[in-house]
This record gives sequence, C-alpha cells and structure tokens, in this order.
Amino acid sequence: MILSSHIATELQATANVGLRPADPPLCLALTKRPSWQKTARGHKRSPGELNCPGSTLVIIGSMSQQKGTVVLAYSGGLDTSCILVWLKEQGYDIIAYMANIGQNEDFGEARKKALALGAKKVFIEDMRKEFVEDFIWPAVQANAIYEDRYLLGTSLARPCIARHQVEIAKKEGAEYVSHGATGKGNDQIRFELTCYALHPKIKIIAPWRMPEFYNRFRGRTDLMEYAKKHGIPVPTTPKNPWSMDENLMHISYEGGILENPKNHAPSGLYVKTKDPTESPNTPDVLEIKFKKGVPVQITNLKDGSNHHSSLELFLYLNEIAGKHGVGRIDIVENRYIGMKSRGIYETPAGTILYHAHLDIEAFTMDREVRKIKHSLALRFSEQVYNGFWYSPECEFVRSCIENSQKMVEGKVRVSVLKGQVYVLGREAPNSLYNEELVSMDVQGDYEPSDASGFIKINSLRLKEYHRLQSKVKE
Repeated sequence: MILSSHIATELQATANVGLRPADPPLCLALTKRPSWQKTARGHKRSPGELNCPGSTLVIIGSMSQQKGTVVLAYSGGLDTSCILVWLKEQGYDIIAYMANIGQNEDFGEARKKALALGAKKVFIEDMRKEFVEDFIWPAVQANAIYEDRYLLGTSLARPCIARHQVEIAKKEGAEYVSHGATGKGNDQIRFELTCYALHPKIKIIAPWRMPEFYNRFRGRTDLMEYAKKHGIPVPTTPKNPWSMDENLMHISYEGGILENPKNHAPSGLYVKTKDPTESPNTPDVLEIKFKKGVPVQITNLKDGSNHHSSLELFLYLNEIAGKHGVGRIDIVENRYIGMKSRGIYETPAGTILYHAHLDIEAFTMDREVRKIKHSLALRFSEQVYNGFWYSPECEFVRSCIENSQKMVEGKVRVSVLKGQVYVLGREAPNSLYNEELVSMDVQGDYEPSDASGFIKINSLRLKEYHRLQSKVKE
C-alpha cells in the first residue's frame, strides 16, 4: 500500500512514541480494515491507528534497542577486537580506549581498525610520563618487589590504565566499562577495583566471565573463526604459543607452552633484552643521581651522555640494560585469586634502579627506620600486586614510604655487564656513614671499652633462655 505524505508523517510520529533519539525505529505495518468495521463517531484512536479511512497501523515489533555506551580497554589484538564486535552485537555503543604506556604498537593502525570494526569513538592517550612519575617512581622509592623477585611491571600499569578509562567514561557519559582480562588472572581484579574506587556507580562488562561469551569462545580457534566471519583482520602468520603484555616497565610472557613450568623459555622469546651470552664484553658504567629516592639524572661515564627528564632517563636505562641482557627472570608466583602461575619477565630499567636505590637508601637511612620502611614495602608490593592501589591502606603506606625518602639523596655508580648490575660506589651529601667513626685506624669519638657492657646486657637474655632449656632437658 502506497502512503500519502501526510499519512507517512503521522506514521513516523506514531512509531516514535516513547522512544529515545538513539533507539532504532519500530517495525510497522499498515493493514486494511474490513469494510464492516466502521469507526463510530467520537471513537478515540488507539496509538496503533492512523487517521486513514479503512486502514489500521499495527506495531509488529522492534529491533534490539541500544543498551548504552561502553568504554572498552582496547589493545588492537584478536581478543579485544572480537570483544568490540561482540559487544556491538549485544546492542552497545562502543568507545575504544587505548593507553600508550610504552608498548610496541602502531596506534594509528589500531585507531583505524577500531573504527572499521564499529567503534563510534577512539581515544588514544599517551600516558608514558604519567606512568613513570605516578606509578613507577613510588615503586622505586619502595624497592617494591613481589615474592622476592617480581618487580610488578603489569601490576603498576593497570591502575594507570583504568584511571583514564573511568575518566573517559565520566566525560562521555558512558554507563559501562569493559576489558579483555581473563577470569583466572589478576588483571580483572586490578582493573575493576580501580574502576569501582574512582567511579562507584560504573557498571563493568567482563566478557571472559560471562557464560554466553566463554562458552561460545573456548579458545583461540573459536576467536579466529569469529574474526574471519565478521571481517576482523587476523595475523597471517601463527602467533607465538604464549601470551605477551608489554609496557615501559617490562614485558611478561605466560600461557601456552610456558604453562608447563619444566619447559625452558624458547630462545626467540625475549624481545626487550639481548641474550647475556651474546651481549657486549665491556660494561657501561652509569652514575645515577637520586633526590628524595627518585632518579633525577643518569650519566654514562663511558660516553659522557646525560639524561634528566623522567621519561627520557627511563627509556635510556631500558636501552642500556637491554643491550647487556639485564632484567630477565623466570618464576612461579602466587596469584591473588588463589592459584600458582608461571611467568617470564623482562624488566631492564627497573632492575638497574632497584639495585641502585637499594644501595643509596642503605647509605642514607637510619637502621630502625629502614626496618619499618622495609616491612611497609612488603605490604605495598602485595597491595599493588593484588590490585589495591587506590585503597586507603595503600595510600597510607605510600605516604609513609614517601616520607621516609626525604634524605635519600646522592649518587650511585653501577656497572652493567652480561646480565648483571654491579654497584661500584656511592656518595651522598647527608649520609649517616661516618668514615672516621667506623675506621679501623682511627679511634674517633668512640670508646671501645664501652662495647663490653653492651655485649653483657645483650647476653643476659641468651643466658636465661639456655638456662631454662638445660632445666627442661633434665
């Protein structure tokens, strides 16, 4: 049936009753009213009828309505590309968000890809300087290390990424955020605790915890098939049989063939550091200057080059450490969620700074303060690893650690060679080290005979303990 213009106008007005501008149009049909069904005078038309003699408008149904806007933490890889398309299938508008925290990525191509897949907007934020100053530096001040070996590269990056994700959600009026973290790992916790802390009303979509998603995509093969079906570009060559996550601080490798902890890391796995056996035979000697526990200058004593800004000096340390194969570890760690996992990490610059800061801190900090600070550093490392960067306890611990660094100032010289960092010497304007007092050749302001009483007082407790032990044995 062909509609006149005034009928079409009324149809459109009727169809859109109660709909938001973003809602899809209703599916409508115009049906012929039987000749015997006449409209009585004064009859009030229902919303489904037009003022068209002999006809009635019937609302058959509607397309799936938009559910809202999602800010997706997008990497450009297979998983988040499939998630982007899948979320659109569910009726969401997508804003793709990428954080540049130092990973090797073609952000221009990633932007084009996200838009081609249906994202209505793409935000790419360069957060490298912020990542160094707001997250890496507090970890350096703390000498943060998880379970004695892991320098927390991924753990530090997640609150930095998620902070900007919720800022975009607020700015764009998005009701949801989403990510591609698995349901077995730590990252889901780190992302979501940050989001809830900074935006309590936000709603989170975690596809890898949703049965309708993980039952449909049981592995990489399912994702590849979905990608081909929906025109999502996929790698032409097989991906490495492990997963990788890179940022300015480090790169991690896990999953696939690495899940068997007995398997050695393949020779072609490492990308940030050179094989120590093939690294240069002569060292680079660096002088690292600290102020309030933070590196403020790097000088290479071999070529005289200087580096001052936070990002510049961190990138330079990555370059030098990578050249000499520094920062590789292969560990089994305890995930917060309750399982052990095998991870291989490269943390080049972070490893140099860990050794250098540890040295200047011991040189300038009071012994008892350092004991307390060390216990706080262990707490801080666990808090960061478990995703509690924005918790009140972590904020308190960070403030205590920052306060402890007021006098941590000076220079440390290190030699970097064949996968190792060797401390060569240190100096500080306000060191607690008193060369005259400690000298074996000068008595200084110290009376050796005073040590006799000190030893006797400390031996009292030991004597009493062993007196009791002897009595019990009898």
